[in-house]
Amino acid sequence: MTSSTYVLARINIRLILTFFLQTNASIVRDLASAVARVSPTALILVISNPVNSTVPIVAATLEKAGVFDPAHVFGVTTLDVVRATRFLAGIAGVSPIDTPVAVIGGHSGATIVPLLSQSNYGKVIKGDTYEKLIHRIQFGGDEVVKAKDGAGSATLSMAYAGAKFTNSILRGLNGEKGVITPTFVKSPLFAAQGIDFFSSNVELGVRN
Repeated sequence: MTSSTYVLARINIRLILTFFLQTNASIVRDLASAVARVSPTALILVISNPVNSTVPIVAATLEKAGVFDPAHVFGVTTLDVVRATRFLAGIAGVSPIDTPVAVIGGHSGATIVPLLSQSNYGKVIKGDTYEKLIHRIQFGGDEVVKAKDGAGSATLSMAYAGAKFTNSILRGLNGEKGVITPTFVKSPLFAAQGIDFFSSNVELGVRN
């Protein structure tokens, strides 16, 4: 890819993300308003992009209605986990079952932080291979946008990630212990630095 082609691709991707925000912001706001009226204690899984923005919109809408519960709103960042696990497995030459990777931070570009150092396979990757892996995990969505020539973004993989996270929620609600997965939530971890929402490992289950 030439430098000019790369610049055009990045501009196109930014335009798509801007379109997502302009389109999805009002949709998630209206859906959150409906949930606040009809089922204020429901668990809400937000998968509409950009998740870094749509989750706070949902939270603010529920808060305005007086029904916001931080333990009931989840940003689905599982696609980052799926990509990190699959890409690492490809490099290591093993099954993705053997390469679980926790991914924290956010759900867009450089905010996506895969904790490769916590993986037996990931911690041995160094140099250029490491840099390329990090970039691919953070900007894997760009590959899809480019492959679709700007006509769309990840769909099947996003559906799989949504189903995977939903299954984790249901397992926790069913009483299974130790169901832990990253999700973008209202978090105290970096609140002092002005970061109100953050993706980190969360144990899912019934509140005691």
